[in-house]
Amino acid sequence: MRSRSPELGIVVTDANILINLLHVEMLALLGRLTEFRFVIPEEVRREVKEPTQAAALNDALGENLLHVEPMEGLAELSIYAELRRRFGTSEAACLSIAQVRNWLIATDERGPFRQEVLRRLGPGRLLNTPGVIVLGIKAGVLSVKDADKVKGQLEKKRFRMKFSSFRELLEQ
Repeated sequence: MRSRSPELGIVVTDANILINLLHVEMLALLGRLTEFRFVIPEEVRREVKEPTQAAALNDALGENLLHVEPMEGLAELSIYAELRRRFGTSEAACLSIAQVRNWLIATDERGPFRQEVLRRLGPGRLLNTPGVIVLGIKAGVLSVKDADKVKGQLEKKRFRMKFSSFRELLEQ
């Protein structure tokens, strides 16, 4: 199977990233990262079920902050079917699209799914919530102070980050 040439500015985004950004009312950050285009498969859209979050996601889609990108073609559907034996619907959809279209993937999944992403996509093609926030800092749309405030808010929602300040990530 041949993949398309790299389009590294396109990021297929899993529900856990969206939900984290929705928790801190920062989904609009995705639209402010103009060097990237964030997309979600329909499977991700369906996974955001909490009514307030689903409404905010629909608003963001209506404002073109991110876009729904359906799976298409035999290659994506075959990979999706293979991945569904081991992973959830949204994770399988995101990875199948990212692999075939040679896009980035944004997910906070760890363990076997993270290993599978790295195996199929290689290094440098995986973003997580802290990585998206760092992109916001580097783009000048978010200060380190504001990012650290977001970190604290996410930790209250039980999303832990293994650093004390985003400044540490920027210095690496």
